[in-house]
Amino acid sequence: MNRLRYGVAGCCFAILLMITPEAPAQAFPARPVRLVVGTGQDVIPRLVGDKLSGMWGQQVIVDPRPGGGGINAAEIVAKAPPDGHTWLLSTAVYTIHAGLYAKPPFHIVADYAPVTLVGTATFLLAVNPSVPARSVPELIKLAREKPGQLNYASSGVGTPPHLAGEMLKSMARVDLFHVPYKSVATSIPDLLSGRVQMSFIFAPTVLPFVKSGKLRALAVTSVKRSEIAPDLPTVAESGLPGFEVVGWNGIHVPKGTSQAIIGRINADTVKVIRLPDVRERMMAMGFEATETTVQEFDAFTKADVARWTKVVKEAKIQPE
Repeated sequence: MNRLRYGVAGCCFAILLMITPEAPAQAFPARPVRLVVGTGQDVIPRLVGDKLSGMWGQQVIVDPRPGGGGINAAEIVAKAPPDGHTWLLSTAVYTIHAGLYAKPPFHIVADYAPVTLVGTATFLLAVNPSVPARSVPELIKLAREKPGQLNYASSGVGTPPHLAGEMLKSMARVDLFHVPYKSVATSIPDLLSGRVQMSFIFAPTVLPFVKSGKLRALAVTSVKRSEIAPDLPTVAESGLPGFEVVGWNGIHVPKGTSQAIIGRINADTVKVIRLPDVRERMMAMGFEATETTVQEFDAFTKADVARWTKVVKEAKIQPE
């Protein structure tokens, strides 16, 4: 009887030794993966998803769920089992929500686990050619000479272009007048006509107007010079150190997902975004492929939340 007891115990111990933290990752993915997109375009998610599908032999299905400012998608992912098979395409919208709403329905830090950054996109600070400023310092000087007389357009209250303008106002200590539009597309005619004098606009959208001379670009908003407009200085190097506004795409999963599975998704996604054809296609869409470790993306997300919370509080912005 004792021998039988010891034998059973020995088998159980052997089985326990076989169950390592890596086991869930080795079995992943066990079925198709769902990548839920609530904000932004789904082109980059499909590009990355197709490559991962070929690598894994399991489909990565992009599931667009627009509406509610990204809340619909966020809810689906937050309530999904934390097994790595449901992802959220995270963007700056979610870090802005964390600072804009006192009690957001879902918090990007509290309710999700970071996996990796995929790509970043800069905005251009563009002005109508009638504005007698050819650099950020000249624009700041002009704004101080004419407080409240320079208008800046945005794609709506609480959007990155709006908050970029508020950040400029705060850091440069100038008074600019905000003119919100329903979208970037509806703001451009007034920017071209000079009805509004300036705006922060996604680089690929505004570059054709800059190249044709209809608008003048003063700087990029990324922390370093952008590959998409390498000749333009950053706002930070133009006299406002610390100024940074970027659009971005990343991957978050439900809180509680094992670190082994998160590590597997991170490692394989990084392999994908290192592929030359992926990087080229992302660049054509205005995004720079940006790889991070899980820890780096966690720090990036938290820093973005802190940045927007500070801007929202200082500007006393209220959500619409």
